[in-house]
Amino acid sequence: MTKLLLVLALLLPAAAQAQTLAKATFAAGCFWCTEEVFDKLPGVTATVSGYMGGRTKNPSYEQVSAGATGHTEVVQVTYDPAKVSYEKLLEAFWVNHDPTTLNSQFCDHGSQYRPGIFTHSPEQKRLAEASKAKWEKEKPFKGAIVTPIAAATEFWPAEDYHQDYHLKNPVRYRFYATGCGRYSRLDELWGKYRAK
Repeated sequence: MTKLLLVLALLLPAAAQAQTLAKATFAAGCFWCTEEVFDKLPGVTATVSGYMGGRTKNPSYEQVSAGATGHTEVVQVTYDPAKVSYEKLLEAFWVNHDPTTLNSQFCDHGSQYRPGIFTHSPEQKRLAEASKAKWEKEKPFKGAIVTPIAAATEFWPAEDYHQDYHLKNPVRYRFYATGCGRYSRLDELWGKYRAK
């Protein structure tokens, strides 16, 4: 009986922590770049690159990149709401994508690169819509904001070689992100907001 109590005492903190964590899902073009953005935020405990919003079960990168499955590249973020708010995640999302284009981001074109906020609860939907409305009033650029907000659907993790790509392949990653025009376009769109 004593051993059982000891095991339970050891397991309970981990179980309690798991219950306090939340999920958020964002599409901001290439999931390598989106993953890097959220990995840097204190309070984010995990990021997983994957696919959402399509018709095919368990799609491969080749299928999604061909544009035939209806999926978009996303990053599913696990975070501790006691350490980082959903509003803070939204803030990071907005200033790290181009909300003026619907079926492309930077040098990547096609519906598989469309941006979006995928909500996991009515509260996330409310906060996402409020943040979009805020930026529609305060945006520092002329173009219309076309980024959609939709309910999260089934999430399919991408292949292992896509996970933590910015950490595993830093030189190739930086060459891609810079060569794709991501940073220059974000600075052009968001300017001082990206420095926050």
